[in-house]
Amino acid sequence: MNTAAGKVALITGGSRGIGAATAIRLAEDGADIAFTYSQSADRAAEVVDRIKAVGRRALAIQADSASSAAVRDAVSQTVAEFGRLDILVNNAGIGVLAPIHELTLADVDRTLDINVKGAFVASQAAAEHMADGGRIITIGSCVGPRVAGPGASLYSLSKTALVGLTKGLARDLGGRGITANLINPGPIDTEMNPAGAENPTADWQRGYVALGKYGETEDIAAAVSYLAGESGRYVSGAELAVDGGFAV
Repeated sequence: MNTAAGKVALITGGSRGIGAATAIRLAEDGADIAFTYSQSADRAAEVVDRIKAVGRRALAIQADSASSAAVRDAVSQTVAEFGRLDILVNNAGIGVLAPIHELTLADVDRTLDINVKGAFVASQAAAEHMADGGRIITIGSCVGPRVAGPGASLYSLSKTALVGLTKGLARDLGGRGITANLINPGPIDTEMNPAGAENPTADWQRGYVALGKYGETEDIAAAVSYLAGESGRYVSGAELAVDGGFAV
């Protein structure tokens, strides 16, 4: 069933990892897709080709999510290209992991600019264009509600802030039938956090997962698909853990 048939989705940070998997899944569900990317035009072109391969339209937008102007422009470009915007997935994010005494104010500024302000600005801009019944889905982290080890104070701060943003959006936009929800992934096998031996923390992370293994990007994309589709119409202001039972 094409749960997003005829819809238009914008995914921030959509050229790789969870963002790319989400873009492709929503295209398979029937949506036309715009997505932002920061650096790799080649990666973005590959995602565009995969979206077009399932018969949907695609638009790749180069944008630094730390720039409020670039984020707003990405929303405007999406609406100009497709004539509407129904689904926003706030996926762009960075992780600076270090003991608190090693973190700089530059680390703080860039992390909060991308992970928090970027999501706020994208949501604010998207809400101006969304018709009733739209969807705002934000990708958080299992390290938001549970900090299982040292070095995650800044990253956890940025991801925990998304809880308040999501619940506030749900209240502000609920009268228009627009839902806002937060997905908290656990350890997911991506370039940023690979499950293999090249990642010295992979076994440590698996040790906190009840299922004893990393998840796949498609696991998060499937959760986005549910919340974006008709089946998720009565879910709003919620935090959905897709983490294999991380630190239960």
